[in-house]
Amino acid sequence: MRAWTQERYGSADVLEFAEVERPVPGAREVLVRVHAAAVNAADWHLMRGDPYVARFALGLRRPKERVRGRDFAGVVEAVGGGVTELRPGDEVFGEAPGAFAEYVCAPVAATELKPAGMGFAEAAAIPLAGNTALIGVRDLGKVRPGTRVLVNGASGGVGTFAVQLAKALGAEVTGVCGPGNAPLVLGLGADRVVDYTREDFTAPPDRYDLVFDLVGNRSLGELRRTLSPTGVLVLSGGGVFEGGSVFGPMGLLSKGKLLSKVSDRRIHVLTAEPRRENLVALREFAESGGIAPVIGRTYPLAEADRALRYVEEGHARAKVVLSCFPPSGP
Repeated sequence: MRAWTQERYGSADVLEFAEVERPVPGAREVLVRVHAAAVNAADWHLMRGDPYVARFALGLRRPKERVRGRDFAGVVEAVGGGVTELRPGDEVFGEAPGAFAEYVCAPVAATELKPAGMGFAEAAAIPLAGNTALIGVRDLGKVRPGTRVLVNGASGGVGTFAVQLAKALGAEVTGVCGPGNAPLVLGLGADRVVDYTREDFTAPPDRYDLVFDLVGNRSLGELRRTLSPTGVLVLSGGGVFEGGSVFGPMGLLSKGKLLSKVSDRRIHVLTAEPRRENLVALREFAESGGIAPVIGRTYPLAEADRALRYVEEGHARAKVVLSCFPPSGP
């Protein structure tokens, strides 16, 4: 089979669309024939090994995970030992390392039946971004009817889901984005849009019960002053490639994590571990009309390097998806 591999850190130039062995599912895994895969900021961070401090976990000299990609949607080809939840022929979506390939082995714990009636491209757009948004809005933000929510980065991959989930849970939503994306964010259900080129969303008098920061371009002090007396701040990711950095957005996240431990319990640094129960919740939201993936651009699998270059610029609109051709062979 063909897959996008890399042997060293760097730009998309280090990637190679090469023939590799088809993976074999282990215990509690399924082999999925990939029909579509989604590109996330996490993919270029791993490709670049940026920020550098992250290499202690990703691999000091080269990525531990050789094949790029994580989000997928496709058809179960085979199942490993102990798998009873899924069977060959099932149409599924989920998260697993190595999704930029014709086949991927995925743990059952991070794989679920795709939403009924939804195409593979739309389903592939959900897992990582949808899971991040769900944890931030439902679990950490405790959103309920009447909650005042601000999403910084509302037109991005996670942001488009966060706006929809907050509205589905009854919130009053303000989205921060550029002027060109205001119609998109309003169309997703936002009650108000702040154009960051014209307005400072941290300036008084507006206050929010949940500020979900997906950009990482403001200080903790600025973000905290947007909170209501009982409001919470959720930090998740952010940053663009600027030639390599030691800490990148992890600097803000680290400060937030430290502050949350020593003085401010209203700050949460989000860690989005893939969980099947969250995929089930996202499938149910999709089937009920609560969320609908927004795809900004689609590339063929053979052009995943181009897709990654576009996403790492930091201005991608909604989700970027790879359309995978039928497998070419073993």
